[in-house]
Amino acid sequence: MINLESIAVHLPQGYLFKDINVQINKGDKIGLVGKNGAGKSTLLKLIAGVNSPSEGKIHKFKGLSIGYLTQDIKIDSGQSVFEYLNTSNDSLTKINHRIDFINKELVTRVDYESQSYLNLLDELNDLNHEFSIKDGFLWEEKITNTLKGLGFSEEELQVSLSKFSGGWKMRAELAKILVNNPDVILLDEPTNHLDIISISWLENHLKSFDGAVITISHDRMFLDNVTKRTLDISKGKLLDFSYSYSKYKILRTEELERLTVAKKQQEKDFKHKQELINKFRSKKNKAAFAQSLIKKLEKTEVIEVDNDNITGINISFPLSVTPGKWVLEMVNVGKSFGDNTLFKNINITVGRGEKIALIGANGKGKTSLLRLIMDQLQGDGKILKGHNVNVAYFAQDQAETLDISKTVFQIVDEKAKGDIRKNLRQILGAFLFSGEDVDKKVSILSGGERTRLALCQLLLSPSNFLILDEPTNHLDIQSKEVLKSALKNYEGTFIVVSHDREFLDGLTNRIWDIEDKMLKVHHFDVKNFLKRKLELINPILNINSKKNLENKKSGISSYEQKKEIKRLKNKLQNQVNRSEKKIEEIEIEISNMNKKMISLDYSTSEAKKLILAYDKLKLELDNQMLIWEETTDNLQKLK
Repeated sequence: MINLESIAVHLPQGYLFKDINVQINKGDKIGLVGKNGAGKSTLLKLIAGVNSPSEGKIHKFKGLSIGYLTQDIKIDSGQSVFEYLNTSNDSLTKINHRIDFINKELVTRVDYESQSYLNLLDELNDLNHEFSIKDGFLWEEKITNTLKGLGFSEEELQVSLSKFSGGWKMRAELAKILVNNPDVILLDEPTNHLDIISISWLENHLKSFDGAVITISHDRMFLDNVTKRTLDISKGKLLDFSYSYSKYKILRTEELERLTVAKKQQEKDFKHKQELINKFRSKKNKAAFAQSLIKKLEKTEVIEVDNDNITGINISFPLSVTPGKWVLEMVNVGKSFGDNTLFKNINITVGRGEKIALIGANGKGKTSLLRLIMDQLQGDGKILKGHNVNVAYFAQDQAETLDISKTVFQIVDEKAKGDIRKNLRQILGAFLFSGEDVDKKVSILSGGERTRLALCQLLLSPSNFLILDEPTNHLDIQSKEVLKSALKNYEGTFIVVSHDREFLDGLTNRIWDIEDKMLKVHHFDVKNFLKRKLELINPILNINSKKNLENKKSGISSYEQKKEIKRLKNKLQNQVNRSEKKIEEIEIEISNMNKKMISLDYSTSEAKKLILAYDKLKLELDNQMLIWEETTDNLQKLK
């Protein structure tokens, strides 16, 4: 579908990349990777036709349609979210307007037997047929399902786009691209403003999309789940791997190891040849030999190794002092803005050493809850901190607190204590500050660079309770690995807000989920939490989803749809009954154990076994209560 022939982009400081030759075929799912500044976004702009290359040509199939999502979307529209998408397909809009016009004509005219009247009937028939072929009769339903999949509620569909933040406008733009079903979809960091459920929905949509997809993303799991081919921009060249990201990374690491060995050998050969040249160039009978060596050196292509491997860095957040057994207690905590209640009646105690992921759709109150804990916001209830608790807080706007008069190195140097000071430059390198970058003033850094520096500074600040609000924004995949490793080694307590599933996977032992204005606690890992969440959501979405669209195309009756709904109701009701029975059984077991534990000798091995069994039952009860709660809720919605 698209062929890039000898493409190059030349900047004042030299070539960004050159001699790029690559073919993109229908059905290709491609991850575009490379270091920050390598030219990934530039290459997408070339393919989209936004910019032109300095050299070379880009060949595209005639009539090829491309949907392009940029990071810097500007939507200036007073239309509602729904109307913005509804008017986005010029062909369907044009047909719709013509159908409306003809229908009005047919109602008002009385010359039923005239040729012009009959012509209108023929045209109306043709237009309805074309409208049907282009899925026009399913258009509005498709828009609604896509917007809901990306996190918009039913009420928000009719709200003006001008009322939404930039992140929500990005979702609307992404939805517009998806519903129009282009031949090629180009996505520049599509997960940046999506919540964890919307990312999973987008993955499933892209996997079933039959066109080509090229995406830039720092979300490793997203790349692995969506792509099957990886293009890597490295040292001004484009490397093509027919694998998803994780497998590509393994092969790339092996290749870099081979290149490193070859480079050392080449440098050794160069040194030897240079010594021979210096030795013989002034001797008359050896001058020709020296000249031939010089020409050979000039013609030899120098091996370059773009080695960004930072896996050897082992960083830990320094612990200040050991706090008491509990570090945080919330009593009847709630927060409202006017009539909008974000959450209410939160009662929970956080024990020392708990690792918590705070999850929920955007706008549900995650940041507000963190700000309440930090006394930066007033709300209902009481928030108490435990003995010797020392909190370090990373806010989404943390970069604004940096001293702009200082250099990058000075910012981290003033925070670092002890042995970690020896590795300051290495740590800065892990957060993409290398070479002369460390001497730059904060005042000239970009927003993304300042955010990375603020996170690096926090990593060096002693604490025993970390609160992190979206710390992985603006980090590349390797920097996220460094941060994740540091958090895994952290001996204190932390609460982290993130939509990056790869980052959260294996990192936390609790999930807090803000849903229905409540804080629900889960003891699953992130993968199981998402699996259960999607299993409970999908049966309801599927009634109005792609499967339903296909049913309408093939003429499946509403009777069969009602039958499907009835089947889902029975399935959910059976699950509710099973959960209720299981909950009753577990509660009886726990009651019996409580009686035994009254007179228990806690020093014996038998006591330890009983306590472990008791904890396991409590966990199972929590899980069953969650299943019962969410299944009951979904059953009610279905009814």
